[in-house]
Amino acid sequence: MARIVTFSVVKRKNLKDKTAPDKYYAQAQGCRIVDVDEMSERIEKACTVHAADVLAVLKALEDEMVGSLAKGEIVHLGNVGGFQLGLRSAGALKSEDFKALLIKKARVNFRPGKSLRKMLATLEYSRVDKREKKVTAPSGGGSTGGGGGETPFS
Repeated sequence: MARIVTFSVVKRKNLKDKTAPDKYYAQAQGCRIVDVDEMSERIEKACTVHAADVLAVLKALEDEMVGSLAKGEIVHLGNVGGFQLGLRSAGALKSEDFKALLIKKARVNFRPGKSLRKMLATLEYSRVDKREKKVTAPSGGGSTGGGGGETPFS
């Protein structure tokens, strides 16, 4: 089954060269947010486990991932991929001059696994008009996708 990703075209400035002309780039368009409640309902339909059990496992997975990453462990989720902490810091001229205060922030690095790499390699693309900068979040976990708050994803 072909997986078609919609994209719009956006104009961006060259931040490294202010005199360079603006260029146009593709920007993937998200159509809606799927939360864990909806994902657990979808998983329930694909196997013999009830949505409440799936939700309990997903919430426990979230807690375990946060704890593992905070301890510096690499979390590998099979063919989905792996998660690891990364750091952004200022530099020091000498190793002995580097202090923890130079660390600006931590982030989570994700490396896609076999399943996601395969999906990425087989995508097809379809251009659409630029959408608004907000994606509607689902309300109450049903698969209708209506209502709910808005999240600033583009």
